[in-house]
Amino acid sequence: MTIAVLCGGVGAARLLRGLVRVVDPAALTAIVNVGDDTEMHGLHISPDIDTIIYTLADAIDPDRGWGLVDETWNAMSQFERLGNPTWFNLGDRDLATHIVRTERLGVGDTLSQVTEHLAASWGLGCRIVPVTDDPLRTTVTVADGEISFQEYFVGRRHAVPVTNVRFDGAEHATPAPDVLPAIANARRVVIAPSNPLVSIDPVLAVPGVREALIERRSDVVAVSPIIGGKALKGPADRMLEELGHEASVVGVARLYAPLAATLVVDEADAGSVAAVEAEGMRCIVTDTIMSNPERSASLGTVVLA
Repeated sequence: MTIAVLCGGVGAARLLRGLVRVVDPAALTAIVNVGDDTEMHGLHISPDIDTIIYTLADAIDPDRGWGLVDETWNAMSQFERLGNPTWFNLGDRDLATHIVRTERLGVGDTLSQVTEHLAASWGLGCRIVPVTDDPLRTTVTVADGEISFQEYFVGRRHAVPVTNVRFDGAEHATPAPDVLPAIANARRVVIAPSNPLVSIDPVLAVPGVREALIERRSDVVAVSPIIGGKALKGPADRMLEELGHEASVVGVARLYAPLAATLVVDEADAGSVAAVEAEGMRCIVTDTIMSNPERSASLGTVVLA
């Protein structure tokens, strides 16, 4: 079975961690959001791509959910001494990833080529591809104006209300070479349990991607990132409400119904099956809390079935 997965960061990484345990990793293509990408200290940083690579390599820090385990922070101390901003933490070994990425981009490699190199360096068997090789940046509007996603998410700890989300550069972007073929040829297309508004929507904003999912709708399965009206991690529940959506599995169904025929929800939302199906989606109930690799694999099995 060939599988294409639309991905954000942590939730998607945990689902992929399960999928590679139940199918041949070579059959799996992760199509990853790059709207979170940013530049710090002159380096190109791709947080969602790196979170997925580190998770699949069993190298992610399990407590933070990002960065490398057993990391050290000497460079950050030196940045502070030299007057560089330190609100965006980069570990010493993690810096090597960003230096290599920036160096290779600087000599003409595409982000897809760099990502393939990084994934291969960790011995990963699946394909990890950015949704586009072109510049695409998510911005959010807060009380004092429009700011970058990372300033909102990290700098302000996603603690301020959002009134608008915009994907700068999306209208001029083209899908990376492997993206549309992966969707068209997959036996199953999965929308990972990532924030619909700032992790999945930037992927869909690249011209051609949304249309490709609509074409495959009957084979598309989405996993709800909302459980019992709350997000397990991050601001998805608050952002949904702030931007006029319902923070529930029904609200998720309304967003995804044009794209996906099936929504997988947690056992906590078993009472909402009829409401989800009233939005035009088949609803599957299972345990969606991926607290360890075995539970991730169990969810992966349900998604593929």
